[in-house]
Amino acid sequence: MSKLMDKIFADAKALNKHIVLPEGEEQRVIDAAKIIAKKGIARLTLIGNPEKIGKIDGVNIVNPETSPKLKEYANTLYELRKDKGLSEEDALKFAKNPLFYGCLMIKNKDADGMVAGSINSTGDVLRPALQIIKTKKGIKTVSGCFIMEFPKGNPYEGVMIFADCAVIPDPTAEQLADIAEASAENAVNIAGIKEPKVALLSFSTMGSAKHPLVDKVKDALAILKAKNLPYDIDGELQADAAIVPSVGKLKAPNSKVAGLANVLVFPDLQSGNIAYKLVQRMAGAEAIGPFCQGLASPINDLSRGCSVEDIVSVVAVTALQK
Repeated sequence: MSKLMDKIFADAKALNKHIVLPEGEEQRVIDAAKIIAKKGIARLTLIGNPEKIGKIDGVNIVNPETSPKLKEYANTLYELRKDKGLSEEDALKFAKNPLFYGCLMIKNKDADGMVAGSINSTGDVLRPALQIIKTKKGIKTVSGCFIMEFPKGNPYEGVMIFADCAVIPDPTAEQLADIAEASAENAVNIAGIKEPKVALLSFSTMGSAKHPLVDKVKDALAILKAKNLPYDIDGELQADAAIVPSVGKLKAPNSKVAGLANVLVFPDLQSGNIAYKLVQRMAGAEAIGPFCQGLASPINDLSRGCSVEDIVSVVAVTALQK
């Protein structure tokens, strides 16, 4: 286990957040819940049939069908979605769905976050999240970030944030700005980066090339500058200008980010996804994630091929997100 994950587990334990696992009848989730409860990483609620799940010391189990909170949650959903044509009858039906029930727990402040996806698609996990939890104030975009932890002896030893490598194929300037803002927050809250230095990446550095793709990155920077965010951000920067001090000084001598970037925002999903996999395989970096960002409360999507250890780790990270 990496040093970063050791710290994440310790920090999560100290926070004692309440995380809901809506796929409570899945064996990997049950096994992960036992580990999480034993280590005290988070307080847990598993959603499902108690008879199928069995008793787990220190873990709450809820069956939406028989829950005394069901009508209250259904009414919450109805009030949120009635303007979209949702009926009270359908609200009750949806509230019985574990993924919706988990989000309604969070909306009603009965839980702090949710982890799902071991047996459900990303779309199924995020749909109720977008309808019920919605995005953070000032952010309209849900994206995904990876924490890249570089091994000892690597010139970039330590951690970086890579985004978006998982969700939005071709982000607009507004979406790039949202991705950058959310990534900087996760750099602080999860990765322990005290001073995020955010680079908006491109194939151009400070006007060295002219193209609509470069203009999009420049527009994203303008949006972020107008927000007066409490960290350094700059662009457009080529990858070497962002992370190599000598190149940064040469290509962008007046930048507070060039050559020092620890949060890399890629211009599209293709470049982000390719980059994290190359760095993972060729530089031996550990790719931790992806984690969803931009939602008003933390909800993370697992791979359906996830291991028990993956679930434990994602729960710990979810506990640290704000």
